Amino acid sequence: MNDNQKPKGAKPNEKACPICGRPAVEETKPFCSKRCADVDLSRWLGGVYRIESPDRPEAEEADERE
Repeated sequence: MNDNQKPKGAKPNEKACPICGRPAVEETKPFCSKRCADVDLSRWLGGVYRIESPDRPEAEEADERE
């Protein structure tokens, strides 16, 4: 990757964007652009990412009581 392909404002030793791997920029940290930030948000809202919980859904508890 040459210098012309790096996002504006990127620093050489910054961490990579978690979506595309390009260097992150200060304005959209930890992403390289608003587009990558929007892709990440879409993944969260679409259920691609999730955080596991120790709580059990009520439907499972009702099945076990029967």
